[in-house]
Amino acid sequence: MERKEYTYTEKKDTRSGFGEGLYEIGGKNKNVVALCADLTGSLKMNQFKNDFPERFFQVGIAEANMMGIAAGMTIGGKIPFTGTFANFSTGRVYDQIRQSIAYSGKNVKICASHAGITLGEDGATHQILEDIGMMKMLPDMTVINPCDYNQTKLATIAIADHIGPVYLRFGRPKWPIFTKENENFIIGKAIKFIEGRDVSIFATGHMLWQALEAEKLLYKMGISSEVINIHTIKPLDKDAILKSAKKTGHVVSCEEHNVIGGLGESISRLLSENNPCPMKIIGVNDTFGESGKPLDLLEKYKLDPNTIKKAVTDLINSK
Repeated sequence: MERKEYTYTEKKDTRSGFGEGLYEIGGKNKNVVALCADLTGSLKMNQFKNDFPERFFQVGIAEANMMGIAAGMTIGGKIPFTGTFANFSTGRVYDQIRQSIAYSGKNVKICASHAGITLGEDGATHQILEDIGMMKMLPDMTVINPCDYNQTKLATIAIADHIGPVYLRFGRPKWPIFTKENENFIIGKAIKFIEGRDVSIFATGHMLWQALEAEKLLYKMGISSEVINIHTIKPLDKDAILKSAKKTGHVVSCEEHNVIGGLGESISRLLSENNPCPMKIIGVNDTFGESGKPLDLLEKYKLDPNTIKKAVTDLINSK
């Protein structure tokens, strides 16, 4: 069985991938417009603003108003990309998203930076860990959580062609770049990174790199791990998940999100209905975050490679 070991030569924040992708599609599609809630630099939207000023709208610290404006713009055929922190993109404006965008089926792309605890020093008030659950429960909302700079750029470009509301989640810290610049990104299609036989590790966002690091530790122990990138949480790639789970018989999911309401719950529901098997969910255990360095927080909240390794070994040894 072929095994590829992933490495990296550069780190770059995923929010920069969003900024680059937005700028690229802005140059190709005149219907693409961008709205920001006073965080242009943080969302890496300056290049779009500078080169396409007539299509950039700074709404100020008025996120609810931004969602309403974006919904209205779609009526005229525009493709609005809204930009602010994930906490303000969801928790602060949930009513506007539910009523004006999701219920109304508006073609708005909700682009959310600084998600998860890797936001770091800004602390619990900004480290939203409930956003995936909130957004995936909205009918017809597509939810995407890419893993590195390259994939975030590709996802940003891809959602411009998707008809319907999208929630695109990305982060603040510099993170390893380990995917290809020209990799084919298909919404709703998982990507298998490593073929394995003993356990299926399904990871999303920053946690994919943590899963790949855990795979190396497990390989040294003689455990063969199948690592699959679930970049699209909704619609979930049910076929890929079930095929892998049936092969390995053990499942671990990894997400930088509350264990309640996230990727792990979606996978566990799918398995319980189609292929029950032992499973562990790696995520934040129903608590708020705190201020700290991103890697320190990942370790404290047990989102690190050693925790994934232990979850796998516990599963296998429990049989």
